[in-house]
Amino acid sequence: MKTKESKIILKGTGASVGEVEGVVKVVKDLDFSSAEFKEGDILVTRITNPSMIMIITKAAAIVTDIGGLTSHPSIVSRELGIPCVVGTEKATKVLKDGMKIRVDGKKGVIYKI
Repeated sequence: MKTKESKIILKGTGASVGEVEGVVKVVKDLDFSSAEFKEGDILVTRITNPSMIMIITKAAAIVTDIGGLTSHPSIVSRELGIPCVVGTEKATKVLKDGMKIRVDGKKGVIYKI
């Protein structure tokens, strides 16, 4: 799936295997409307929590600033079968709404495409 245009822009811990391309949607607080999040968007947030389930179930992948292999986003993404990268430290700063990225949940790497 790797193309010549791909460039690694972020690394973290691969928490749920799989590779997917999609559009970034940064969710910084709980006031975010789930209606703004489209099916297949890539959820980028500091950390997920159970109140975000309406967004999480639409996500093609999850990328977080914090978390480990047993954190909420890791467990939920494995249950849903979607790629997840946690512990990037700066995903919400580096990734911007509308960016097209590829998430590699096995390697824990985010590519800009």
